[in-house]
Amino acid sequence: MVKYPGGVAIARKQQIKQPKTVRFGKRGMNFEAEINATNDYYLMRGLAVIHKKPTPIQIVKVDYPQRSRAKITEAYFRQASTTDYSGVYQGYYLDFEAKETQNKSSFPLKNFHEHQIMHMENVLKQKGIAFVLLHFSTLSRTFLLKASDLIPFFKEKDGQKSIPLAFIEVKGYELPTNQLPSIPYLDCIQKILGGDSHF
Repeated sequence: MVKYPGGVAIARKQQIKQPKTVRFGKRGMNFEAEINATNDYYLMRGLAVIHKKPTPIQIVKVDYPQRSRAKITEAYFRQASTTDYSGVYQGYYLDFEAKETQNKSSFPLKNFHEHQIMHMENVLKQKGIAFVLLHFSTLSRTFLLKASDLIPFFKEKDGQKSIPLAFIEVKGYELPTNQLPSIPYLDCIQKILGGDSHF
């Protein structure tokens, strides 16, 4: 009860707090954070050394509001970045890009750039392993698609603006939702290396 001047009493509305929705599979992390956590998991267990590549920038202007604090106020990209991640797994060079979409039935090709496709092509020519991790956030589904399947599709798109989910389901490998690591892409790499398929 709240009393206002003049003795008028007004009852306060009871505020009912709604319980927060708890998501178990992805634990609320964004896709990049999950990949980084997975890479840390692999590194700590001596399974692989994979890191996110830094984006090369050229700093143009820095302000120093305080002696101990520098603030970059102007910068630009020095060159087009290649892919998001690279590293080594059991003597194999790994190079991959991570992409996410809210689409439910396809993955937009505009998410890929010509220089990224060329980079993955060059990695394959050197017998490296190149692939993309595709996350459909609305569906909570993640796939590994080999660069050798992505590159021809990208080049022969014939006016298509996206990769159909049906194509990804056939050519790609769906990654299960695990607790640790949350995106177990090395399990998939091992299956491909040990099986009939190749990169």
